[in-house]
Amino acid sequence: MEKLKINLEHCYGIRKLETSLDYSSDSTVAIYAPNGAMKSSLANTFQDVIDGRKTQDRIFQDRSTTRLILDENDSEIASGSILVLRPYEETFGQSEETATLLVNQALRQEYEELHAETNKIKAEFIKALKSQSKTKRDIEKEISKTFTASEDQFFIALNRIKYELSEQKDAPLSNVPYEIFMDEKVQDFLATSDFKTAIDEYVKKYNELLAGSKYFKKGMFNYYNAAAVARQLKENGFFQARHTVNLNGDNRVEITSEGQLEELINQEKEKITNDAVLKKKFETLEKQIQKNTTLRDFEAYLQDHEELLPELANLASFKEKLWKSYIKSHYELYEKLVEKALAAASRSKEIQEQAAQERTQWQLVIDMFNDRFSVPFRLVASNKIEVTLGQEKALRLGFVFLDGNEEIQVGRDALLQTLSTGERKAFYVLNMLFDLEVRRQNQTHTLVVVDDIADSFDYKNKYAIIQYLADLAEDSLFKLLILTHNFDFYRTIESRGLVKRPGCFMASKTQDGISLESAVGVKNVFVNVWKPGFFKNPRMKIGCIPFMRNLIEYTKGDHDPDYSLLTSLLHWKIGSNEISVNDLDGVYCRLFGIKNQSANKDDKLLDIIYSEANSCLTAADGINFENKVVLAIATRLRAEKFMASKINDDAWLAEITSNQTPVLLKKYKALFPNEAATIRVLQRVTLMTPENIHLNSFMYEPILDMSDQHLRRLYQDVVALA
Repeated sequence: MEKLKINLEHCYGIRKLETSLDYSSDSTVAIYAPNGAMKSSLANTFQDVIDGRKTQDRIFQDRSTTRLILDENDSEIASGSILVLRPYEETFGQSEETATLLVNQALRQEYEELHAETNKIKAEFIKALKSQSKTKRDIEKEISKTFTASEDQFFIALNRIKYELSEQKDAPLSNVPYEIFMDEKVQDFLATSDFKTAIDEYVKKYNELLAGSKYFKKGMFNYYNAAAVARQLKENGFFQARHTVNLNGDNRVEITSEGQLEELINQEKEKITNDAVLKKKFETLEKQIQKNTTLRDFEAYLQDHEELLPELANLASFKEKLWKSYIKSHYELYEKLVEKALAAASRSKEIQEQAAQERTQWQLVIDMFNDRFSVPFRLVASNKIEVTLGQEKALRLGFVFLDGNEEIQVGRDALLQTLSTGERKAFYVLNMLFDLEVRRQNQTHTLVVVDDIADSFDYKNKYAIIQYLADLAEDSLFKLLILTHNFDFYRTIESRGLVKRPGCFMASKTQDGISLESAVGVKNVFVNVWKPGFFKNPRMKIGCIPFMRNLIEYTKGDHDPDYSLLTSLLHWKIGSNEISVNDLDGVYCRLFGIKNQSANKDDKLLDIIYSEANSCLTAADGINFENKVVLAIATRLRAEKFMASKINDDAWLAEITSNQTPVLLKKYKALFPNEAATIRVLQRVTLMTPENIHLNSFMYEPILDMSDQHLRRLYQDVVALA
């Protein structure tokens, strides 16, 4: 991009802005904009382009908006080619795009492919178990908690029961609905002491009967085992092939058909379940269940599956048996998943070890931050491996707090509570570094709109940001548009070479919109502009008054006669209207050790100040630095003269040694409390002019921030008081 053409109308308070910024010979343009002029509005407009959002006027939303942001070929700047760096915000996080800051893409791809197949089989396996168990619960968590007592150890749980499942011959509980027994209300009931006592008595009697059975044996061959054997023989055509089964009991019994086997099993089962003592104990249990109306499904199921009652004596064991039965029903899928997971885990470990050794672009950014920014903590990447392998989208930063020779790792929230505002802002800049380095790695040509990111930083961190922006400007991928209302920062980026003088502009708000003008006063307006024009330009002569007064105060003190004379040109004193151009020339010559004289040496200074102020009222819109100084000085002189004449006490006036304007106003309000309209005008004078008049060569930002439209209106209102 060689040129940036901007044509805006009614964009967030920008009435109109039409300009062309030249990037053909330098990569940086800087715009100083007083508060409320355009800075944030322009940044918001660029952000709208990025977000694909329509721009509108903030207040008058029905106004027709124009938004053209073009290059030298009149082509629109693509949204992906703009990045807006906003001022400090309390929260931040990396975008998903920044997760691509990886050195070894091949590692990440292999890792993802390795786990993709495992995840596919796992999804199929979980779907099968959901259907088998008839539950909507999180299968991974349920299995993990059942076999490891933790919710996030799914594969460890599956591997833990690998041998047990291989030895398990069938799935006796595979058709038992999980929720019937694992419902919270059922679980609460089964945990009551009354139920535990009753179930213990039932199981004790049941085991006695089982021990006396001809064919069933506790822990070896029970109802479920016998029924499963019968089912397997039937499904495999055992009896149709004319095979027989011999059952050992008091007398050996030869079974020749599935019907005969099923009848024998049912007879043996009924012999146990119809035992009078056992039935009585079952009735005791049933009565307890019937007391709770929320357990009706549980009661109904138990009536048809009384053989499950002994399992309820040990719920944890029963839960394990349920899941083993569900899994055994899909054993081939289980084996496939475990085999794939083990293979993936082995290779994953190797990949993770390799990833841990590699430095990612994240680390380079973190090192840059640690080296350049002055903060009481050090950053570390706490999940570098996970980000490198794509397991996590964004970096998690670890923070090591430093105190002398001691250091301790702390959490983000605890860290932010200990940091000053400036230190938190430096922390915020880290996110911007990530965003920019992503674009550098991806070779994305980008217009970077910098919206006062260094505002209110301490000097060391401010210079760190400036240095980083300077490094960025040297990269042909980036063009910088720096917006600021901080004049000190504006001067610093020019003095340090980040932006050349032809790329420095100042924004001023006019009746028609916003205009950009070449910067003035960036390098000491007093020495470079006004002082050389002192004997030729009346406004520059007036502008030099406060600077000269400061220099005399610094070098000779505030009791020097020349200091008093200059004070009488900034405040209304007895004799102010007698000071001539020749008197001011004399101060100048004595201060700088020269001999010179203005052509109009006999003219009165106050007449010149008032005349120039009147001319400023009709001057063209623009930066008008000299005009603002002249208007500010003239406004205060006229206001003080008005108040002094109304108070009419020269002796009292002569005793004022400091803060003359507010002292006069206080006296005026006491004497004329009913002149409310006049007092409001005079209060505006005290609010708007003092800081603007007491200029020095080191700080004159307040007057730049002041709209000369406001100063013009104020001056006219003060003139109207006389």
